[in-house]
Amino acid sequence: MSKDHFDVVIIGAGLSGIGAGCHFTKKCPGKTFCILEGRDVLGGTWEIFKYPGVRSDSDMFTLGYNFKPWTSSQFLADGPSILNYITEAAAEHGVLEKIRYNSLVKSIEWDSGDATWTITYGDKKSGNTNQITCNVITSCTGYFDYKGGYEPEFDGREDYKGTIVHPQKWPADLDYKDKKVIVVGSGATAVTLLPAMATDTAHITMLQRSPTYMGAVPDTDPTVAITRKLMPELMAYRVSRAQKIALTYGFYYGSRAFPKAIRKLMLGGVKLGVGPDVDMKHFEPYYNVWDERVCAVKSGDLFKAVKDGSASMVTDHIERFTENGILLKSGQELEADIVVLATGLNLQFFGGIKITVDGEIYEPAEKMNYKGIMFEDLPNVGLTFGYTNASWTLKADLSSGFMTRLVNYMDKHNVQKAIPRNDDPSVTKSLFLDFQSGYVQRAIHKFPKMGSKLPWKLVQAYPVDLVMLRYAKLDDGKLKFSKATGKSKVSLKQAS
Repeated sequence: MSKDHFDVVIIGAGLSGIGAGCHFTKKCPGKTFCILEGRDVLGGTWEIFKYPGVRSDSDMFTLGYNFKPWTSSQFLADGPSILNYITEAAAEHGVLEKIRYNSLVKSIEWDSGDATWTITYGDKKSGNTNQITCNVITSCTGYFDYKGGYEPEFDGREDYKGTIVHPQKWPADLDYKDKKVIVVGSGATAVTLLPAMATDTAHITMLQRSPTYMGAVPDTDPTVAITRKLMPELMAYRVSRAQKIALTYGFYYGSRAFPKAIRKLMLGGVKLGVGPDVDMKHFEPYYNVWDERVCAVKSGDLFKAVKDGSASMVTDHIERFTENGILLKSGQELEADIVVLATGLNLQFFGGIKITVDGEIYEPAEKMNYKGIMFEDLPNVGLTFGYTNASWTLKADLSSGFMTRLVNYMDKHNVQKAIPRNDDPSVTKSLFLDFQSGYVQRAIHKFPKMGSKLPWKLVQAYPVDLVMLRYAKLDDGKLKFSKATGKSKVSLKQAS
C-alpha cells in the first residue's frame, strides 16, 4: 500500500478542483499538493454530461475563473468549450501533472496528535487500496452523485416499449431523428434539451408538473466587445465580470424586493417570445422569482421552438407510463418513441466520503457550516459549494482563495490545526439551503446546518462573501488554531 504525504490534497478534478489547484500553485508555491480524481478524465460536470445542447446556464464571465479570461464571444458556453477552458487552465498552471486519475476516495481519518489526515482511496485500474496523508483537504467533489441522476418511480414503466434515458447517462448512439420525444422536467436541463433536439425530432414535448421562470439571454454581449477594444485582456475581463456580478445581484435582490413587478416583467418577455397563440399557463409559476433557480433561455431558442410548433409544452401530472407513451392525470395520453427523464440530480455531501475524527465518525448533518466553506468541529477541511442564485465559480474562486490564505496563515504562525468551534448558545440551526427546488428538498437534511448568525449563516451573496473570505481576519475567535500535540488520540482510544 502506497502512502505519500502532501501539504494539501484536493479531491475532484472538475471545474472547482482544477481552479483550486491553480490557486494553490499561484498563492502557495512552496506547498505540495495533489488532486485525487475518481474518473479517468478531468472536467467533472462538463465531461460527464453529453446530452444535446449541453451548456452553462450562467454567463461565462462569472462561470470562468477570476484569474483566466474567457476570450470567446459566447455568453452561455457549450459544454465542450467549457471543458477545453478548464483543461487550458490546468495546463497553464502546471496542474495536469498533479492529478491522480482513477483514485476514488473512500474515507478520510483525522489524527489530532500529528494534525494529519489519512486518505484511503481505491485505484480503479489496479483494484488496489491506497493511502496518502496530508495536513489540509479541500473537497471539490461537487454536490451531486456521479453514479446516476434522480429517476422517480412511475407506474407502468415496464410496459413502455420505447426508450427511456436520463441526461446524466446520455447514450452516445441515441438516434432521435424524426422521433417523437417527451422531456419530463422543467429545469435548466429540460430548457436546454428542448430547442437543441427540436430541429431533428418529429416533435418534442416538455412535460412539466409546474412551470419555471425563464428568461431569454443573448448569445453575445456587445458591451464585452467594446470593453475588449478599449482595455488590455485581463482588465477587460475583470470589468465585464464585475458588470455581470452587479447585474446578477441587482436582478436577484430586485426580485426579492419587488416580486410582483419582476414577475410581470419576466412573463412579459416570455409572452413576447412565444407569441399570442401559446397558452401562458405553461410559463406562469405559482412562486416568486428566485424561490427556485431561474432558467436562462439562450437567444430565446426555446420560445422560438414553441412558437413555430416544433416543440410544445404540457403542464400536468403523470398517471402512468403506457405501451406507447405517458398517460396524464387529465386523461390525455402523450405518445413518444423516446422519454427523457430530465428529473434532476441526487444530491450528495462530500462525495459520500466517510469522515472520522480521532476515531469517532463525523456526522455532517449534526454540525454547522462555517463561512460556507468549513464545518463545525472538522479540522483543516474546506468544501467548495457554489451559489444557487449566481455562478458556481464565483464561490469556488473565493473558497480556494480562503483555503490558500488559511494554509499560509497556519504556516506563518506555526500552527497545524484550524477548527471552527461555536461557543455562542444563542446560535440556532436551520437547513443548509433555503431553496425550494425538488433536488434540494430531497436530500438537504443530509447536509450540515446553517446557523442564525455569521459566520455560521450561509448568506448566498457574493459581495458579503468577498469581504468575509478574502479580507476579513482569519483569527476571528470562531476558527480555533492550535499546534499538533504529538500524542495520537486514536492510539489512546485503542489502548483504552
